[in-house]
Order: sequence, then C-alpha cells, then structure tokens
Amino acid sequence: MAVLEMKNAVKTIQNGPKEQKVLLNKVNLTVQPGDFITILGGNGAGKSTLFNSISGNVALTSGQLIMNGQDITNYSEENRARHIARVFQDPKMGTAPRMTVAENLLLAQSRGEKRGFRLRQLKQQKDAFYELCRVVGNGLENHLDTPTGNLSGGQRQALSLLMATMKTPDLLLLDEHTAALDPKTAKQLMEITNQRILEQKLTCLMITHRMEDALKYGNRLILLQKGEIVKNLNQAEKEALTLPDLLSFFDEIIF
Repeated sequence: MAVLEMKNAVKTIQNGPKEQKVLLNKVNLTVQPGDFITILGGNGAGKSTLFNSISGNVALTSGQLIMNGQDITNYSEENRARHIARVFQDPKMGTAPRMTVAENLLLAQSRGEKRGFRLRQLKQQKDAFYELCRVVGNGLENHLDTPTGNLSGGQRQALSLLMATMKTPDLLLLDEHTAALDPKTAKQLMEITNQRILEQKLTCLMITHRMEDALKYGNRLILLQKGEIVKNLNQAEKEALTLPDLLSFFDEIIF
C-alpha cells in the first residue's frame, strides 16, 4: 500500500480581481514505503505549495490526498501531524525557543498522543536524550539544559530533525532544511539526515536547491515546473544522471 497518493491535485489562488494563479496543476504522485524522493524546482515551481498541501497548511482547490489507504483530503493540519513530520528551512521553526533542548525533545516524544496533566519526568529522560543527541556529532548533547533559541543554526536544525524522527512518522517532509546553513554544516546535517532515514527506514520527501544532494541522496528524483511534475525519475534513471545532465534539465525545463 502506498504511503501517500496525490490524485489530480490542484491549487489555485486569486491573483487580482479577474485572474487566477495556478500553484499546483493536476499533480499525480505516488509515494511508496521507504521512498526517499528529492525534489528540485526553480522559484515559483510549486515546491512549498506541494508540501503545504500534503501537511494540511494549505487546502487543495480540487483533487485527493490519500495516506495509507485513507482519504485525508479534508483532514486538518493537526490531524495530519500525527502521521506527518516536517523540518523547515528556517532553523527558528520547528522548535520552541524558550524551552530547553531536553524540554523540546520531551514534547516531541509525545507527538500525536493525547496529553493530560501529568508529571513530565524530565530528569528520567536525560540519559536517553544525551545519547540521542550525541550521535549528531555537533555537541548538542552538552546543551540539554540550554534554551533552544541560544543554539547555533546547525544545532537547532539537528534538533528539529531529531524531534521530527523521534517517533517514526509515516511521512517525513524536509523543506530545504539545509538551505540556511553554511556548506560544512549543511553537509554534516545531510549525512545525519541520510543516516536516520536509512536506519529507521523512513519514507521521505526532500526539497533541495543543492543539485549534488539531489543526485547523491534518495532513490527517486522529481522536477517541478509551474506547478507540474515534469520529470519523475526512478532509481535507475536517477543513478544514470550526472550533474551536467541535471544542469541541462534545469536550463531546458525550469528557466
């Protein structure tokens, strides 16, 4: 059974009194369990709208979204959050800045669960959180009691990734999650990301502007243009690509 199916997904907005702008144009996409799909596209191609439609932040104008065989087209963003985790481009999103690293992780540990009044038992979790953060390799484990807003961008994004994957989501959305980082930190975070995806056998969609990452990571590659999927490459087709091939696609398709 597919993890996600988008069927004839359309999103339009009013662009002036007499004009409608098409953000997604009859998008059809099937995501199978274990797929790691990288997504490329120029500005205005529809990448963010695609993710916002999947997560429930934006309602489709028409079409269907089916997750694990269930129609979620009309589900709220909160209901979808039980199954979908997302890491954003901005390191400031996805974490609570005034809460410590440990408090953020404790919150993520209960994602999708009903919450009532109870003792949080944070101290009992500290050792487990330390080990979880230690594998990241950027010193995050030494900041369990540090407010998240005081972390570096790389540490905060690593925390966001850990929070998104603590409870294995049905679908992980990575929304250019390395774009705001310097090249060295971005490379380190991508390696950690790939490791967690492989170890946890996650199903993932990743928007990126780094064509090297789009080639290196994942088993499928999608190119978007003007709200349409213009290339949908399987693993064999993707592995046969070179960077010049991909650049030529961009020259031909995107611009």
